[in-house]
Amino acid sequence: MLHLQHIYANIVVRKNQVLGEEKIMKRFLTLAIIASMAISYTVPVMAIQDTNKKENYKIKTEKVTPCENKYDYINLDWWKNFEDENLTGYIIKALENNKDLKMATLTIDEFYQNVISQRSAQLPTINAGFMPGVADMGMGSSDSYAFPIFASYELDIFGKNHNKTTSVRKLWEASILDEKAAYISIASAVGSTYINIVKLDALIDSQEKIVKLRKEIYEMMDISNKEGIASTSDLVKANQAYVQGVTELTDLKKNRTKLLHQLAVLTGDSPNNIESYARTNYTDLAFKGVIPESVASEIIMQRPDYLKAEKMLEKAGIDVRVARKECLPSINLGGLLFFNAQDIGSLFTTNNMLWGLGGGILHPIFAGGRIKANLKSKKIAFEKSLKNYEKVNLTSMQEVNDTLVSVNMDKEKLAKQKEIQTLEQKDFVLSELKYKEGIIAKLDLNQREENLLSVNKMVYASEFDCMVDYISYYKAVAGKTL
Repeated sequence: MLHLQHIYANIVVRKNQVLGEEKIMKRFLTLAIIASMAISYTVPVMAIQDTNKKENYKIKTEKVTPCENKYDYINLDWWKNFEDENLTGYIIKALENNKDLKMATLTIDEFYQNVISQRSAQLPTINAGFMPGVADMGMGSSDSYAFPIFASYELDIFGKNHNKTTSVRKLWEASILDEKAAYISIASAVGSTYINIVKLDALIDSQEKIVKLRKEIYEMMDISNKEGIASTSDLVKANQAYVQGVTELTDLKKNRTKLLHQLAVLTGDSPNNIESYARTNYTDLAFKGVIPESVASEIIMQRPDYLKAEKMLEKAGIDVRVARKECLPSINLGGLLFFNAQDIGSLFTTNNMLWGLGGGILHPIFAGGRIKANLKSKKIAFEKSLKNYEKVNLTSMQEVNDTLVSVNMDKEKLAKQKEIQTLEQKDFVLSELKYKEGIIAKLDLNQREENLLSVNKMVYASEFDCMVDYISYYKAVAGKTL
């Protein structure tokens, strides 16, 4: 049942014994304002049965704050294992100019302002105004000046507003972890893109030599065909091989240009400047670090996506508590300091001052099922956060294990290919001796050299694939390569 009750109303004692009708009306209006702040709605508290206790699962994580030195995010010392100043230079340039990283930093600032905004609900609110006007109270018109000051404060005895602030703070902390993940991701993308560009440099160099050899073979076949030594079918095959080699070379150059464009965007530069992008010679690039055989679980638990999942799970639990507290009454305090006079010069005097304090208890009677539905919704959101937390846990282990498998398997593959390369190199050396002694023709020697170049391409590709695997491992462990 709705019940109206005045809780507190204190008015200053009149210093003048006789007040005109105008002053009485002013005080009446003021009392009405004070009384409106003191309205109390008193009803029994509605209890909602809790049939699901899973949201009691709690995680208490450490507070996260923005990192002042962004280079700490990416473990720059690890990248120095490549001993390539160009690579580290591009990574540093990306950290300073990449647009995604700048947006991630701005997102942190945005969420922090949301924290401040929500935290204001825990503090009193004070408003003041100035209202000049003209009034006629039956005694002739007269000027009127009013200066009201209102103050209100919700007593957070149940901690609801504090919980809301904590919930928003979890989003802010999650945005910090998103920034860290973005830095690691961009550094990895720059490293992988750069390695693949150098890889294409190696493949293009070998392919240009292959194209040159195929052109010589075709020209020799053409001469032999005209002399009746080689068949037209062999000439056509030689021509096809040459054209195919040129086509493959064009594709390699196209892919390298596209990767250079990608590297330019990652570093915050214009793709029109790719001609000036320096890189080391492919024969000098190597990785001097060590990739472990296994990874401790503590490293996986330091991944930013893992920590973010914990933060979001913790936030979901807080949101459930807030939804429960929506069933409880809210207690508000209010105050008014009111100055009103016909003469602005005497506005701020005790004769023209009224003040009052009031309080109220407000409790919902009927909300159409909104409160109960909101509580159930927050419980469902908690369950989803819990499942996402478990999923991230499994995904993190999968990614680390996948990278370790790739590293080990590709290293084994490279070792076998190097054995083939060694044998092919010996075969080519023997072919050169046979050619010098007149045992084999120039055409045969060119074909042996092409075979060696094809094997070299295969080895180069595998070497750089291993380096990309190392970067994938770095990303999977979030730069924590202990």
